[in-house]
Formats: sequence, C-alpha cells, structure tokens
Amino acid sequence: MKARLRVYAIMLAVVAIGAGCGPRAQGDAKPAERPNILVVMSDNQYWSHAGIYGDKVVRTPNMDRVARQGVRFTNAFDGSPSCTPSRAGFLTGQDIWRLREGADLWSILPTQYKTYPDLLEASGYQVGFDGKGWGPGSFEANGRRRNPAGNPYHGFSDFLKAKKAGTPWTYWVSSLHPHRPYEVGSGVEAGIDPARIQVPGYLPDSPEVRGDIADYYAAVEAFDRDLGGALQALQRSGEAGNTVVVVVSDNGWQMPRGLANLYDSGTHVPLIVSWPGKFKAGAVSDRLLTLNDLAPTFLELAKVPVPGEMTGKSILSLLKRDGAEPPPREFVVYGRERHAFVRRHGLGYPGRAIRTHDYLYIKNYEATRWPAGDPPLFGDIDPYMMHYPGGAKLYLMAHRDDPAIRPLFDLSMGKRPEEELYDVRKDPDQLRNLAADPAFDAVKEKLRAQMRAYLIETGDPRETGGDVRIFDTAPYFSEIDKKPRPGAEAIEMFGLEHEYDYTK
Repeated sequence: MKARLRVYAIMLAVVAIGAGCGPRAQGDAKPAERPNILVVMSDNQYWSHAGIYGDKVVRTPNMDRVARQGVRFTNAFDGSPSCTPSRAGFLTGQDIWRLREGADLWSILPTQYKTYPDLLEASGYQVGFDGKGWGPGSFEANGRRRNPAGNPYHGFSDFLKAKKAGTPWTYWVSSLHPHRPYEVGSGVEAGIDPARIQVPGYLPDSPEVRGDIADYYAAVEAFDRDLGGALQALQRSGEAGNTVVVVVSDNGWQMPRGLANLYDSGTHVPLIVSWPGKFKAGAVSDRLLTLNDLAPTFLELAKVPVPGEMTGKSILSLLKRDGAEPPPREFVVYGRERHAFVRRHGLGYPGRAIRTHDYLYIKNYEATRWPAGDPPLFGDIDPYMMHYPGGAKLYLMAHRDDPAIRPLFDLSMGKRPEEELYDVRKDPDQLRNLAADPAFDAVKEKLRAQMRAYLIETGDPRETGGDVRIFDTAPYFSEIDKKPRPGAEAIEMFGLEHEYDYTK
C-alpha cells in the first residue's frame, strides 16, 4: 500500500500548478451562464454509510448538509467495482467494456477516449484535481501529457488561488479516504462504539469485525472532513452561488464481498448533487443511474455538446426544480474485468451485472477462476496480499473451519456459479442465489436477455464475440503486486510462503 501511495505522490509531483486552461472557444456562453463544478469523491464508501442515508453510527455532518441543500440519490452505482475503471467510466461517460485497457486496474486509459475535463477545458473551463484522480495506473505509458482528470494541484485552495478570474472551472477533490489500510483501533479512538454497528449478513458478527468496521467508519469521517474543508474554501472564494457541488464515491467498501464484487456492497455508492437556488433542495430520488451519467450531465450544464460515443445519460432533468423528468430507467448495467494482479498469468474475473429496483442478475464469464483471487492470499479482498491488517478478512480466514463461519468464508472467497440472481428487496445483503430456483426462471431469462441486448448494443466483446484477450493482457503498472510478499503476521498466522509469483 505504501508503494501505491508513493506512486500517487509521484503522479502529483510532476505537474506545474498553474498548468493551463485551453483557449476560450468562439461562441461560448458567458461564464455566468455556465456554472463551476466541484466534485468531492470518497475512495471506497458504501452508499448507506452516511448519516443522511440513515446510518446511526458514522458522523458525516458535511455530507448531510449538502444533501439537505440538494438531491440525494439512493440508487446510484459505479460503472465497475474497481478504482481505475470506475473513474475511467466517470471521466469518459462510457461503459468500461468500451475502454479497452481502461477496463482494468493499474493500466492505461487510451488517448482515443476523451474525458469531460478535456472537453470542458476546450470550451473555456479551467480544470484541476488533487489526490488520485484517474488511477491507479500510468497515464504517461500511452502518451497522455497529464492525468485524465486534468491539471493536478496540491489542494483545492491552491487551485482557487491560481485560477484565472472570470472563467468557469471544474475541480475534482479526490480524497484517499476511506481507502485501506486503517489504523487498528482508530475507530474507537475516534469515539465510534463498535457495539452500535450493524454488521451485514455476509460478515461474521465478532469483535474483530466490528472493530474493523469502526476503523472504516473513522476513515469515512475523515473523508467528511475533507469535504468540509473543500466547502469552506469554496465559500471563502465567493463563488459558491455559481457552483454545482457533487459528493460521490467511486466504489463500495473494502470488505470481503465488497470492493471488486458486482454485489451491491461493491457497486452501490452515495451520490448527492447540490446547487442552491437552482436545483431541488432536500430532495430524494430513487432513480437508477451510474457514475457514467455524470460526464454528460456536466457537459450539459456547461452547454457543451455530448459526444455520441458516451453511453451515460445526463441526469440534469432530475436535478432542476422545474424540469420535466424523463421516464424512469428499468435497469442499469455495469461490469468488471481484472481488478488486481491476483491470479496466475494475470487473469481477471470478468463479469457483468444488471440491476433493477427488485433484482440483481450477475453473469460470471470465467466461473472456474477464483473470484477473490487465487488461494491462499485471496488478493482481490483487502488486506490485499496480506500486506497489512484487515480484521474482517483475517477473521474469516482464521475461522474458516468453524461450521458457523465456513458459509460466510465461501460467500466471499469460494468459487461461484456462472449465473447469480438475487431479490434485492427481500435479500438486501444478497446471500441467497435464486438462479437455480425454477420459480425465478422467468425473471432470470428476462434479465439475461435485457443485459445481453444492452451489452451487444454498446459493443461489449464479451457478448459480441470480439477479442477479449485485451482485458487479461493489458499492462499492469505495479510490479510488487505480481510477486506479492505477505506480511510477517500473516505468514505466522496462516503458514504462508514468503513470496508468490503470479506471472507464471
């Protein structure tokens, strides 16, 4: 993990703070007619882990305040439960299977795919970000001159000081919270009571797991403080009245069966959008949408034409106080390819999912592979390659022979069938797979057909018969992941080897 953070630091260090904005295009609308756009993104936060979403333990006063001023979405999903592709879909407005190597973690985003910061900059906006932005991966490897998120800064306040007065801007505060690793005991130290935590049905209810969740909650609260700092800087700038604020996460939480999984725990994210006086206030929407919808929304706000290749759809009409809302979507579709380099030969665990208000259907294209990564490390689940502490995963592994724990261990780390179907209303933790139940054959067949039709329409090689090898052979720019070395504690606990080689 430290090595990853060093990579992010290097990516930030290569920039000139005032690196520029493009020339103002002829015919652009006046700046006052085009709002600024501030995105504040958490890193791996499940949708309901905020006070305004009903969590009784975690304290998120800044998220709550933005929600009271704007629109809170309760059915927002990432385009992929993995940082790099999720952020690529967010930036390009496209489904990940259309982005070639961009569908993978730690890879590249080919230059043929334009991002909304590029398009806004060309229309006269100033663009910036801090933190991870797009990534992890290498934007230099395929010739990009900067991170696809735009021009890097050391912080939002620096951007506000450096930007040119009188021009609209878009900025992305890309927090590193609540990404692992967590300091063990940080939750209790922050005043979080583990006894009050509601443990989901796919995790054991043990002191170790409750402590791990409490530490995660402390990291969520750290993100909320990042949000508060950004809002204060915006207020001081005098531009709050003409700024759209978007609060969102890139993925679900970093727990077993969470991040890197197509279940809600890996894909369902918070999304709040506010523009006081212009958008609805204190509103709640259960419309189905994905993060890919935000790029075309930003372009529409800025009066910039939305490229035809964007598969996301603008949600601006859902935000306006007097807007005529389109008919609700019946479903959204998302997917995953290779998350981390955790299987021999660098193989991924490809899957696609279709989500309605009532059901989740998943197709696992390579069901013979290990969904959580090859044993014994199960590296798609944090604490990743056993490099650092992670109470929930370590507890599952240490107690896998306990008859009460074994089913939960298998839910997270065992192999899965080709098809999965869950009734998300009756089974919100998605514990009971209904795909083999004849009573649900009609539901399964309908969802399968709808998903296949959408994937063919959007050019997914998994369904069109195209070349899917790119997803398993795309470059992976983290060499330490390819030959992982577990930590001393994990070696002692589980009798692991000192080094593994997944390149062979």
